[in-house]
Amino acid sequence: MSEPPRDGLRIGWSQTDLTPGRPVLVAGQFHARVSESVLDPITATALALESPEARDHAVLVSCDLVTISDELRDAVRERLKPRAPGLDPVKVFLNGTHTHTGPEVRVEKVGAANVSGRLGIELDVTDPADYLAFAAERIAASVEQAWTSRAPGGVSFGLGHAVVGHNRRWTAFDGVSTMYGNTNAPGFSHIEGYEDHSVNLLCTWDAERRLTGLVVNLACPSQVSESAFVVSADYWHETRQELRRRLGTGLFVLPQCSAAGDQSPHHIIGRAAEDRMLKLKGRTQREEIGVRIADAVTAILPHLSKDIAWQPAFAHRVETVEISRRLLTEADVTEALAEAQRHRECYEAARRELESKPELRQTPRWYVGVTREFRRARWFGAVAERYELQKTQPKLPVEVHVIRLGDMAFATNPFEYFLDFGMQIKARSRAAQTFVVQLTGSGTYVPTARAVAGRSYGAIPASTPIGPEGGRELAARTVEALNALWDG
Repeated sequence: MSEPPRDGLRIGWSQTDLTPGRPVLVAGQFHARVSESVLDPITATALALESPEARDHAVLVSCDLVTISDELRDAVRERLKPRAPGLDPVKVFLNGTHTHTGPEVRVEKVGAANVSGRLGIELDVTDPADYLAFAAERIAASVEQAWTSRAPGGVSFGLGHAVVGHNRRWTAFDGVSTMYGNTNAPGFSHIEGYEDHSVNLLCTWDAERRLTGLVVNLACPSQVSESAFVVSADYWHETRQELRRRLGTGLFVLPQCSAAGDQSPHHIIGRAAEDRMLKLKGRTQREEIGVRIADAVTAILPHLSKDIAWQPAFAHRVETVEISRRLLTEADVTEALAEAQRHRECYEAARRELESKPELRQTPRWYVGVTREFRRARWFGAVAERYELQKTQPKLPVEVHVIRLGDMAFATNPFEYFLDFGMQIKARSRAAQTFVVQLTGSGTYVPTARAVAGRSYGAIPASTPIGPEGGRELAARTVEALNALWDG
């Protein structure tokens, strides 16, 4: 068996608690949700990788958040500049697991009006800008700890399978698609797109061949509990628990969501059969997912322990890629503004009712309806702003990271990237195994052409600043950048 060389890979791990200490806005729905309790901790996990031989490095950070805002990313990097010698902050990237029960970290540009400007009403809740500062400090400290604790180690990688994600869009015979909804309909034709049940696994080992951590990458956001008014890491909490029960309490687990903009853990066909099996097993859906992922990991782990690379080829490139915005038409704007006006009128009516009946504010979750209408009005109204922007800025610059680690690779994007684009990258990558990592930024949906044709949430103009053309451009440019690591 090979042993760690002196100038081989150096690895460091760290985890930090991001759980807020007081009520926060919970991200992931149109209506506001103020957290009413903490169901389980939310965390950030950092993995530092350095190759002295290649004189290159990377730090991967996974956060139990719906997304990573540019402001959070930049705040973390700024804090790292004076406190992590030898670390290039630009080579640190954060990904969100897309839990719909994590604190909001997307801050408004209106400064002091951050909460009221976002929701259309005042709420007694932590300002997202304040939580962002708290999270940025915790994450930066964790990255620093991972960086300073790096020590000789090795990596191995492999592929397992677990049924976790499902395409959440179905198409009727008339070609119209629906997200979720009732598939027990005479017009039901088919599920719109592909599903990827791959579990991509990167293992890290110390110099004594002890397992230290896992990067677990799969195509499903963590949103089983997506409508809850709680703080929670969703199914990754149960997954970490199950993996640590089997492999050791000190195990680090870094989750990544692959391209999965049209996926979710919810069943839209066969739900009754699935629910029956959960009842027979005595498990929640989140527990079942944790077991499935842990089964996939432990099934291949003995084989991966035989193939540890101590000095793998290593390269990390960061590029700014310009991709085409979704070009909107005047008809798109007209339709969106009509919807915006409808929701604005509903918001104003709800606001007037709250003013005339102040006792309504004593009702639990009284703010849900009024905030939903306000945010939908702004969402549709933004289509007109994007229509004007495309005249002078038809391209959108996005940050992309590509990493080669032996015969495997990572490739990031900041979007809720529909699964087809991830498969385009995997199909054309020269790596033996490619981990696509979405939501390394604050971008929203990038739909396929068939999704745009079917319409529905996630594919209509209001949902998608980037369209199918930009999605293909990003996939093609990512493949070029990945394959260049092998050419070099």
